[in-house]
Formats: sequence, structure tokens, C-alpha cells
Amino acid sequence: ALLDLSSVHQVQATWMGSTTLPCTYTPSEGFTQQTLIWSVERDYSTSTVFRRDDSGDHVLLSRFRDRVSVPKHSPGDTSLLIENLEIPDSGHYTCQVIWRSENNSLITKEVTTTVKVVKVAVTKPIIRAGELGLTVPAGARTSLTCVASGSPPISYRWFRSVPGGKALLLGSQAELVWDSPQPSDSGEYYCEAENR
Repeated sequence: ALLDLSSVHQVQATWMGSTTLPCTYTPSEGFTQQTLIWSVERDYSTSTVFRRDDSGDHVLLSRFRDRVSVPKHSPGDTSLLIENLEIPDSGHYTCQVIWRSENNSLITKEVTTTVKVVKVAVTKPIIRAGELGLTVPAGARTSLTCVASGSPPISYRWFRSVPGGKALLLGSQAELVWDSPQPSDSGEYYCEAENR
């Protein structure tokens, strides 16, 4: 099992969502990762998507620019994250790793995962209600998180109700955080989720 790549055979991912194509190995002494190449085969032609070597990380297909990445600081994890998936991203993805051993010989292993990008029925976001009443000690970091199901991408906004006034927009993340909540932060808060 020395320097074996582990992966999955098939990944079904959702259009406009993101997916991780697993490719991992157990680092072993005396072997240094030299090169990592992720390539995709679609319609009988193969192209390199991502390459990592001594000179750094390179995204070679312009349609993947700013959409693909590989973990930087976890040795043995060469999984590929693809974001904002498009239907044409479907295909056979091959992870190829080349190691150099102490006696300078090269060892190459590869593993292939089939990706199928599917459109799901478009659904409106539905927010799952969390705790509806929350008591927290003053000064203790606390947060509220908004979780919605529905077609991605979903954007979130947090508001604070103002008596007799317009609601106050507090943030546009799923999580609303107070590092040091004060009694003046007591009140009614609500979240809004929106997709296309």
C-alpha cells in the first residue's frame, strides 16, 4: 500500500455548486512529491486542468481559472476542489502524482474519477429554524447561523428588527457573530435567504 492513491470512482455534483474530487496518499519517508497533474478527458480529448511542481500551482485551462484549487498545507492530500460547476465540467478526471525517491528514481501513480454535473430541479430556499429564543452571557462570543436548503448559490442577509422602524441590515454572511455581546445587543434578529 506504499504510495497508493485513494479516490472514488464517481462523483455526482450539482450545477453551480462545488465538489471535491478526492485524491490522497500516505506520505512516506524517502519519497518526495515532485509533480501533481489533474487532467480531464471529455469527448475523447484530454487536457491538463491543474499542475503543481517546483515552480508552484498552475491552472492550465482558462475555463477553470479561479474555480479550481488543491489543498496547500496538507501533505498527502492532492484532492481537487471545483467551484461554480458548469454542465461541461462533466468528464473523467485523472489525478497523477509523481514522487522522487532517495535514489532519484521516479514513481508515478494515477487514479481516475468520473464527474457528472447535473441540474437539480430549481427550488426556492427554505430556512431551517434554529433556536427561536437564545440567552447568552454578556461578553461571551456568540453567533447565529442561517441554514437554507434550495438551489445554489444561496445568499444570506441578517437583519435586526427596530421597533416601529425599518429593519437594520447587519451582514451578508450565513453567520452573524458577536465577539463580545452586550445587553444592548438584545433584540429580535432575522435572516433572509435568496437564490436565483
